[in-house]
Amino acid sequence: MKRCTNCVLPETFPGITFNDDGVCNSCLAFKGQEHLQQTKQRYEQKFEDLVNEYKNQSSYDCLMAYSGGKDSTFTLTVLKEKYGLNILAITFDNGFISPVALRNIGKVVENLDVDHIIMKPRFDILKKIFIESGNNGLYSQKTLARASTICTTCVGLVKFISLKIALEKHIPFITYGWSPGQAPLSASIFKNNPTMLKQMQESIQKPLQNIVGKKINNYFLDRNDFENNNNFPYNISPLAFLEYDEATIYKRIKELGWQSPGDTGANSTNCLLNALGNVIHKERYGFHPYASELSKLVREGYLSREIALLKLETPEDPLLVKMVEQKLYS
Repeated sequence: MKRCTNCVLPETFPGITFNDDGVCNSCLAFKGQEHLQQTKQRYEQKFEDLVNEYKNQSSYDCLMAYSGGKDSTFTLTVLKEKYGLNILAITFDNGFISPVALRNIGKVVENLDVDHIIMKPRFDILKKIFIESGNNGLYSQKTLARASTICTTCVGLVKFISLKIALEKHIPFITYGWSPGQAPLSASIFKNNPTMLKQMQESIQKPLQNIVGKKINNYFLDRNDFENNNNFPYNISPLAFLEYDEATIYKRIKELGWQSPGDTGANSTNCLLNALGNVIHKERYGFHPYASELSKLVREGYLSREIALLKLETPEDPLLVKMVEQKLYS
């Protein structure tokens, strides 16, 4: 398979083109390190200004969508230790969190003195929507260029459950542990707009409603949420504009008792279901769902091309995939 000679995007990636040297259009559009660092500094300052404006104005300063993976764990640590925020962490339990990741979550929130809640939706509902996500595309091609259908379903639920809680408790920030490869810098800080949210919600909620009916509505905003709230929270992805170094991340979170799970595959540090999503996505679309993230990390200097290729070319553990399938289809 032909890949970009600079990053790792494959020839099967939607919209990709190459120049005569084999460099892809995404790499050619990259404006360079100097521009990247200047932009990151502006966003970091913007976040600091928002913290100064909203800190201590509500019961919690931010709601952290905490998966227990390395990046969300480090994000939680930075928000607590660098910015001194009063955090409510929420973990979405999709029924496939690694047992090691669950232990990591418990250790980290205790060691950081962070309030924590676990949201575990009915598994009969989750099974149906995950199976259907695996069997059908459900979402737009643009969305599926960045993540598998199963991950998109999961993340959609996380986002709107988090929004409901943030609105209920008047929390000004919802924070995510997206890596710089997952979170575009231009979207790393934005205030949620009701009109935009309705459109985003419909794109996720409607396909899931077609699968399980109105039962899915419990996990999304309703009319009252939109009509009775004048001040929607900001979405913040701090790792997009802060320093990002995997060695530093692992060193710090291990000091908090975090351990690397050995059962989640090459591209996840918390979720067992991820492996099945990757297998299905590669078979259906011809490229790895992590290709976009890893390519951006390479392009922006966070990850070597060799390591990114290893992550993309390491096959999913067939025993893990089989175990997940058995749980889904039993």
